[in-house]
Amino acid sequence: MNFDILLPITLIVGIVYSIRGVLDAMLRRHIVAAGTSAEVVASLLRDEQRRRHLSALRWGIVWLSVALGFGVVAWLGWKEISPGLIAVLAAATGGGNMIFFWVSQRYGAD
Repeated sequence: MNFDILLPITLIVGIVYSIRGVLDAMLRRHIVAAGTSAEVVASLLRDEQRRRHLSALRWGIVWLSVALGFGVVAWLGWKEISPGLIAVLAAATGGGNMIFFWVSQRYGAD
């Protein structure tokens, strides 16, 4: 494993995620401090919670479909990167997103 590349990428992702969390908290504090009605604040928090749940659902479905794609690649015995291998993984990723879209539409999500 090449830690010379992995470590800076992990550091950047961690910093970006931390900045996002701080900015989200500052935005919430600003909304509450501005005297926004309790109904609006509750609606915003409810919507944010819903988006988080849908995001978890989306990535769970996508990663499951990618795992199935890797299973197909292993079942076919492909050992080297080829256009067919990339097509199977791309199809699995697209299929996972399509399944998420269907699930979210079926259960009334955005």
